[in-house]
Amino acid sequence: MRPARSGAPRWLPPALLLPLLLCCPLAARGDCGLPPDMPGATAQLEGRTAFPAGARVGYYCNEGFAKIIGKVNVVHCLPGGEWTRLEVFCQRSCGITPSVLYGHKKDIYIPVSSHPAGFVVEYECNPGYARNHSVSANITCLQNYTWSKPEIFCYKRSCPDPGKIENGHIRIPTDILFTSYIYFSCDPGYKLVGKSSTSCYYEGNDMIWDDPFPKCQERKKEG
Repeated sequence: MRPARSGAPRWLPPALLLPLLLCCPLAARGDCGLPPDMPGATAQLEGRTAFPAGARVGYYCNEGFAKIIGKVNVVHCLPGGEWTRLEVFCQRSCGITPSVLYGHKKDIYIPVSSHPAGFVVEYECNPGYARNHSVSANITCLQNYTWSKPEIFCYKRSCPDPGKIENGHIRIPTDILFTSYIYFSCDPGYKLVGKSSTSCYYEGNDMIWDDPFPKCQERKKEG
């Protein structure tokens, strides 16, 4: 009779081998496992559960967070079964800057991907509008990551007084401010030569009436 050997057996029956493989699947396959959790971000797994060496996984920032420009948001599975390390690349942020009535963001601002608490945005008035300097034209990202409520800091500029037209009338339904219309008519016995209305508009830094004023021309008498 051959004497029994000491130590682990050289082979295992299938009934014992399968549980061992299930217990150590990552080591058996050289798999990195699920990618690491990152603050404020979600991994784009795309249904994958296995990540062999060379696999890449990207992340996207969750709602209420924004990516920090220049920070890497992709991990790689290394041959040793470990993921490459990442710095935090998502930070809490206010959302898209809100639109304001009659204004827009100043052109000095370079587009940024995130607006942390305390971030200030300054606006200026659209053409045809003037600034009310008693009201702030800034908004701020607050500590709860919402924007402060913008105030109305622009108002419509006025066109010159239209005065009068000879042998006719000018009707002003509302006012002579930007985008408002005025209308022309003639006295009896006269006809309108030109447009019957015009609107207040801008030309460069000046406010103008968009069309030349018409004239009232005497009608020719018959006979």
